[in-house]
Amino acid sequence: MRVLCAVAVAVLLSAPAYAQMPNINLMPEVKSKTQEEKDQDAVNQKAYKDSLSKIPDAKGSSDPWGVVRSDAPKAAAHPPAKPKTKTGSSAQPGSPTQRSQ
Repeated sequence: MRVLCAVAVAVLLSAPAYAQMPNINLMPEVKSKTQEEKDQDAVNQKAYKDSLSKIPDAKGSSDPWGVVRSDAPKAAAHPPAKPKTKTGSSAQPGSPTQRSQ
């Protein structure tokens, strides 16, 4: 009886997880293209390449803020900060070398 209950619990708990699994066919039937499909693909590819050659080259920058900005970036308003140096002795306060009795 316990075994039957354990099996029933396992089935009931695994059913929602099984329902969420997608039904994906990882090995679909391989279809080869007919000669007509290959010819049509070649025509489409040629038309695509021809249409790409008809696109004009970009003439310049399409920056909408280009007239607002100056040509060269401005230098920093403040000079770079100098690195701080330690002053005084390098001994830590309270170290044995500083205490003298």
